[in-house]
Amino acid sequence: MTAPRSAGILLHRCIDGSTEVLLVHPGGPFWKDKDAGAWQIPKGLIEPDEDAETAARREVAEELGCPIDGALIALGEVRQAGGKRVVAFAAERDFDPAALVSNMIEINWPPRSGRTLAIPEVDRAQWFNLEAAREHILASQAPFLDRLVAALPLADHMPT
Repeated sequence: MTAPRSAGILLHRCIDGSTEVLLVHPGGPFWKDKDAGAWQIPKGLIEPDEDAETAARREVAEELGCPIDGALIALGEVRQAGGKRVVAFAAERDFDPAALVSNMIEINWPPRSGRTLAIPEVDRAQWFNLEAAREHILASQAPFLDRLVAALPLADHMPT
């Protein structure tokens, strides 16, 4: 069986000469008290009939309530610890985390209990400078930060 594939978009902006990235915190009881190493790019599963870019745009719209149009920068693919492969793109875009409107999903909770719990897929979003993002992002997604920096003009991520 092939490992599942997800796609997402790393939103970035330049504030006072420094790059910031938007990361999301997964919703639900498992992630409730986790912070460092728990934040992720907004992403989700690629459906069998769609390409990675289409899936990334759909998933960001679902998780943030914010459609992303315009050109994307390809950031490649990583493999997460559980085997899932994640394809990422980057887009320069400002977003107000207070405007977050995440879709709801159902999970089995507690695990293997047979009971379902409706949770927001994402419970919050936050802008991080690159240093803070490295501390907060899921370790397997950290290469996306380096790839973003490599893709941006030097002036976009250097403090003034």
